[in-house]
Amino acid sequence: MPSTLVHVAIGGLVAVALLREEFGWWSLGVVLVFAALPDLDTFVGLVLPGAHRSLFHTLLLPVGLSVLYIADRRVAPSRLAERFGPAASRVFGVGILALVFGGIGPDLVTNGVNLLYPLQDSFVKVSGELFLSNQRGVVQTFVDLSKADGGGAVVGSTQSVHYSTGVDPSPGAEPENVERVFPVLSSGMELLLVGLSGILVAGRLYQTTH
Repeated sequence: MPSTLVHVAIGGLVAVALLREEFGWWSLGVVLVFAALPDLDTFVGLVLPGAHRSLFHTLLLPVGLSVLYIADRRVAPSRLAERFGPAASRVFGVGILALVFGGIGPDLVTNGVNLLYPLQDSFVKVSGELFLSNQRGVVQTFVDLSKADGGGAVVGSTQSVHYSTGVDPSPGAEPENVERVFPVLSSGMELLLVGLSGILVAGRLYQTTH
């Protein structure tokens, strides 16, 4: 599964792409926190079974934050701007995008997340491929319209699904000798992503100070 490092790396790319003159140590830090936020439900899972990949991975979280963001933009002066400065509103908006694409998205396409929790208790995984064949034409397997469930994307509920982490390797009490594995990088693609993000973030930070 994607590590928090991977989530943060994607958040860094979002920050580089969307923060304009607001880019700096403070704004970057805020956006990276948004990208890492969903992984905090790993710790909640220790006391609330099924919370991991549910509580903070639900799309209701960014939707709720977006409502607050839009409401703040519609009032003058902005309360975010009054409290944290003129850049705060844009940073908050970029943070929401980092939460969706950096925090929730990688888990959605890897193992699955509980997208509409608690309104609906179903872990959903998006996977497949898209290619062009000289014999079959355009072929995609992300959505199978011939099946009622869209191709079997639902992988279970909080009652049946447990995502192993170094914090909580298995459901229930752990034996004393349990191995705790904390993923850092799980593929060459993740290594490339983290490396690219690090270079681009470092480059933007250099530009802001020179």
